[in-house]
Amino acid sequence: MEIVRSKNGVPIRLTEERWIHITEEHSEMAGLYYDILETVEDPDVIYEGKEEELIAVRKVEKGKFLVAVYKECSSNDGFIITAFLTRKERQLKRRRKVWERSK
Repeated sequence: MEIVRSKNGVPIRLTEERWIHITEEHSEMAGLYYDILETVEDPDVIYEGKEEELIAVRKVEKGKFLVAVYKECSSNDGFIITAFLTRKERQLKRRRKVWERSK
């Protein structure tokens, strides 16, 4: 199990159970374990989810984004819920932005 720190400084873990879930639901994610962790640790933008989760997004190529959904349970614990690739940037931008990398 790997742990990275979110932009809020919260340790976020990617458990084996969640990794299995991610790769079973989204087979294209199989080789992207460390990319998921990097997306949480160093995203381009973070949006607010509907159930208090955070949605970290990184551009992986023109028009394609890696999305990592995670929850900060407390100031010293959090976990990745799921991750996937998408081209639907417009849907992400409908959410409230909570952090963005300065350009």
